[in-house]
Amino acid sequence: MTTDLFPKTRELILRSPFTQELTDFSVWLLAEHYTPTVVHHHLLRLVQALPRLPQNEVPNVHSLTELEAAFDVGSGPPTRINYFQAARRAYKRFLQAHDRLFEAQPVGPFVTLQQEYADYLSEVRGLSLSTRTHNEHTVADFLTRGLGQDQMLSAITQQNVERFIVLRSREVTRHSLQHDVAHLRSFLRYCHGRVYLASQLDTTIETPRTYRGELPPRALPWDTVQALLKSIDRQSKSGWRDYSILHLIAHYGLRPSEVASLQLDSIDWENAVLHVTQHKARSALLLPLAPSTLQVLRDYLEQDRHQHGSIHPELFLRARCPAGPLMRTAIGDIFEKRMRIARLPSANHNVYSLRHAFAMRLLARGVGINTIGDVLGHRRLESTCTYLRLDIEALRGVALDVPDASVCEGGGYVHA
Repeated sequence: MTTDLFPKTRELILRSPFTQELTDFSVWLLAEHYTPTVVHHHLLRLVQALPRLPQNEVPNVHSLTELEAAFDVGSGPPTRINYFQAARRAYKRFLQAHDRLFEAQPVGPFVTLQQEYADYLSEVRGLSLSTRTHNEHTVADFLTRGLGQDQMLSAITQQNVERFIVLRSREVTRHSLQHDVAHLRSFLRYCHGRVYLASQLDTTIETPRTYRGELPPRALPWDTVQALLKSIDRQSKSGWRDYSILHLIAHYGLRPSEVASLQLDSIDWENAVLHVTQHKARSALLLPLAPSTLQVLRDYLEQDRHQHGSIHPELFLRARCPAGPLMRTAIGDIFEKRMRIARLPSANHNVYSLRHAFAMRLLARGVGINTIGDVLGHRRLESTCTYLRLDIEALRGVALDVPDASVCEGGGYVHA
């Protein structure tokens, strides 16, 4: 048994009839950089959940459904429910790491077809995991809700397809519906090529029309950006980290993935340069750092980051267990949390709104669009233009007066 645990935790393990399971779980938690306090709390919940798990034919192997039932505490204070759910997620990862979690096999008339199509997307088309997941989700939804009960695949009609698209159009925007239509076209094309469908239904689907400039600007007003940064209490937990992250995005236009991939040695202190890996553009970018930014990063390292040691090379780390690098998806959560605490309007805005605000600020200062695109890591000018769709002040500057016109009664114009 590890000696890194609290005495009360070791006593808890020894008293339990599941001593070996609790020991293995605690060792794994410590290896995953959970703190002793969190380990103790997870073990307390697991002690209550283990008796509820059924004894399967294969010992100590469980399904996700069994885990959810064992850790379900029903009604009660939200904090208690959240604690049990956190313990369940950790125990699930523990079982997965030891190959002790089995997933229930999907059932249905189209399981084989869906697996064949998933293999086709991966092995033939070579799509990424994220793209494959979205495709498979659309196909599963279509086969579930788009077809009638007990309807055969060969009996799919154009009416089935149209009815499903109308159904989805009530649930998503036209931009999202475009992706669903593309996924559905690909699937129907595949079915026709494999002679599962007699007719080529993919050619009958019309994609919804969208326009590049139809959505309102996403950039936050700069005074709102300043209010957001000013509202962060840097002495609070994660305050210095969150302030540094949002400062880099607002003042340098970094993507969340670029911020998450920054490491301690990404900062060249001697030359005041930040080395950024732009994963989306597959390129490297050197950004000169202003003295104020250098001071922000120094303060963050001294007040927060250095206290977590050098086990992880990443610049920004998680504030909760398990310890480790911050994920790019968490940066969006940080933005929403800080906007909520500051009581700033966040409707139709996300963390990318800071990136848009950075682009608009450069434009207002007279920086050329090509240069803005280079800093943002865009390959095409069109990508940059989506950030700069509306600059009212610039439009006022190019407006021309109507020559020899005066306003008459009723609001009309009379030309001389």
